[in-house]
Amino acid sequence: MTKAEHPLPAQQNTNAARKAEGFATPKQDQKPQCARFLPKRVLPVIFLPGIMGSNLRMSAERQAMLKKEDNIAWRPDTLGATDAYGASNERPQDRQLALDPQCTTVDIYDPSGPPGISGDGRHENVELDSDYPSPLLIDDPSNVKNGRTAVQKARSRGWGEVYFKSYGQLLQHMESRLNNTFHDGKLREEWRDVVGADTKDWWPVPELPQAKLTEEEFKEVVSGCWFPVYAFGYNWLQSNGLSAQFIAKRIKGVIEGLWKNGYECHQVIIVTHSMGGLVGRALVHPDFGNLKDSVAGIVHGVMPAIGAPAAYKRIRAGFEDPGLLRAPKGSIGAKVAGNYGDEVTAVLANSRGGLELLPTEAYGNGWLRVVHKGRDLDTWPKNGNPYAEI
Repeated sequence: MTKAEHPLPAQQNTNAARKAEGFATPKQDQKPQCARFLPKRVLPVIFLPGIMGSNLRMSAERQAMLKKEDNIAWRPDTLGATDAYGASNERPQDRQLALDPQCTTVDIYDPSGPPGISGDGRHENVELDSDYPSPLLIDDPSNVKNGRTAVQKARSRGWGEVYFKSYGQLLQHMESRLNNTFHDGKLREEWRDVVGADTKDWWPVPELPQAKLTEEEFKEVVSGCWFPVYAFGYNWLQSNGLSAQFIAKRIKGVIEGLWKNGYECHQVIIVTHSMGGLVGRALVHPDFGNLKDSVAGIVHGVMPAIGAPAAYKRIRAGFEDPGLLRAPKGSIGAKVAGNYGDEVTAVLANSRGGLELLPTEAYGNGWLRVVHKGRDLDTWPKNGNPYAEI
């Protein structure tokens, strides 16, 4: 088989699931052009980040009130040490106004809008690494009408809505692996840690034993299907139930859009991190997202199912800034949320999403500890009810 030297990108096309656009070359160029047609069947993967992992913009009215040069309410990717020093010194009341659940919304990519407000300039945090190739995220040929770069395609899937420095490698890893399973009929080496692996290594529930996944079973699942990876931000300041309703509408839009363009899409897979798990749980609840029939499964990463004591600690002690230049990599954004308890409380006390992270009665006793010289002076709750005892 002749190797294709001019691969044409696999991509979605308006009103046509199977369509290819080539380009003219000089007669001396004998390299063949290879058009990759996407399968008709699609199973999107939707990633939901944790608290403070979604980028937020503020309303025009709140921007004017605070006399801000831009409408950025929360965007940790853009914070360098200099920016963080200024933001970390803001008054608690200014933090509260900037991070107000009533005056903020997700900073969604809109290529037709102003570049620095909603387009490529605002979402320049998305950068793709050559170590994670994907047949779906390839630059369109330069002479294709309304062509897009691979990065623009990733932005259109919401990758710029989330804290890319934290989640970018995960998104690229999923995108690359899920859409590069077999090559020339052979299982790619990176899938050997899943196919045929001992399921005991995955710590399954003893009452629900699992058999090893065979290569034939895996091939049957992935054949004739593609798995585009999306990242959907949500307003982590508001209730997780409201966020679930917001995400549910966007998922319905993805599914309906794929059907409109000639593809077959019935369900999605949800992947969550931390607080995103609470949103995912509400997403399938009949009183909130009511999307149970459209979700094939959910993969949770460190979901605070019964609460997180760290949320209480932050309200009491802040992020305990040891000095921004000495702060661990990736923690600058957290420092901007508040160095001390009063600064954090100004934001989280008005944030239903943050308060929903507090431990529930199911968490048990003794999770709030006062420690001195390695010894517990006291612990709470003592009778299982944090709401009454703390």
